[in-house]
Amino acid sequence: MNAPATSLPLSRLLDLTADAVQAVRGGQSLTDVLGRCAPDARPGVQALSFHVMRWLGSAGEVRQIVAEKAPPPKVEALLITALALLWPVPVAPYPDHTLVDQAVHAARQRTPGAAAFINAVLRRFVRERDSLVSAARHQPLGAYNHPLWWIERIRHDWPTQWQALLAANNEHPPMTLRVNARRGSGDAYVQRLAAQGLAASVIEQPGLGGQAVVLAAPCPVTQLPGFAEGEVSVQDAAAQRAAPLLVGAGLARGARVLDACAAPGGKTAHLLELAEPELLALDSDALRLARVQDSLNRLQLKAEVRAGDARNPATWWDGRPFDAILLDAPCSASGIVRRHPDVRWLRRPDDISALARLQAEMLETLWALLAPGGRLLYATCSVFRSEGQEQIDAFLQRHADGGARLDPASPGHLLPLADNVDPASPQPGRALQDGFFYALLHKP
Repeated sequence: MNAPATSLPLSRLLDLTADAVQAVRGGQSLTDVLGRCAPDARPGVQALSFHVMRWLGSAGEVRQIVAEKAPPPKVEALLITALALLWPVPVAPYPDHTLVDQAVHAARQRTPGAAAFINAVLRRFVRERDSLVSAARHQPLGAYNHPLWWIERIRHDWPTQWQALLAANNEHPPMTLRVNARRGSGDAYVQRLAAQGLAASVIEQPGLGGQAVVLAAPCPVTQLPGFAEGEVSVQDAAAQRAAPLLVGAGLARGARVLDACAAPGGKTAHLLELAEPELLALDSDALRLARVQDSLNRLQLKAEVRAGDARNPATWWDGRPFDAILLDAPCSASGIVRRHPDVRWLRRPDDISALARLQAEMLETLWALLAPGGRLLYATCSVFRSEGQEQIDAFLQRHADGGARLDPASPGHLLPLADNVDPASPQPGRALQDGFFYALLHKP
């Protein structure tokens, strides 16, 4: 991570980042916390807090070594923030002396009585970094920067790939674009980017139709040619698999399609770019639905947008069966930790079983709304098998007599690993997609 560009002093950013870290450790979403930041502080706090979330386990282990008794929460949050930013990475966000000096300055404003303590701990860490890092890495939390239960679940589900998966979660994700198929091709858009000095390449993977483009380096959407006019959207490569899978060989014009958990609207828009269905975009969160409508407006697309609980069709369904249904079900988000590094620290073991029950309930409810001959695409942004293959195996067993069929084109689990990298990528050695699961189901 490079130091974020900001007009605020680093000490102030560290103070605000420590507040964010304290909030996450208290169970609040980092997205919500950042949403409350002042506009001039948000970019810097986001960059720093993302970095801290990636190395929170290591920083916590070091804190226990150098200060066995936990300091007060406000002090500990600032201390862990600074330790995470001092953790050895290929490109340090700040020089050691700058970080220590500004952390102590932040402490004088935040918790004046603890400034000397923070100064002593950070200077000791800089002096003894190699030995302290080695000691922290002897503990699973310090080595893998995930809760122990998460490590064990990944190890159980992916016994030969678990370490690579955990390591991948601490990488920076690529910025991937979806070129509007109604407006142009991926190749043509790459040329437009090059003309503006932005390096990019088309992701040549089956199922993406040549419309997915990955940037060599992220940039603000305002720099993307045609973004405001709806010619391109930001969407991960794995998420771009949904619409082509559901559309398949084609959907008849006017086919009834349900996007059952539509917010924030990327997959809704993609479906409308590829076909001309009568589409209902449904979501239980009325506030997040506003983002769906904003996206449709920018792309000049139309759908019915409605708030409703997919498990309770009586409150929103008109009784006419759907020809195709997309169920991008609520899940652990274990496949998108690169983009939401706080997720691993917010989830609890019981959440996974509760989410699996919710997914099963939604599958059963929506299957009943599907017309004979229709298809349902089940999707989760998860790498946990209980939210993916195990969920679908159980569904197919329950519906064996009814003839529910899994399409062989179903990708199953997509893992965010480097072996999925396009050789022509401008980001060699980095996975080009998040973790996802897809199962396309046909109704007889």
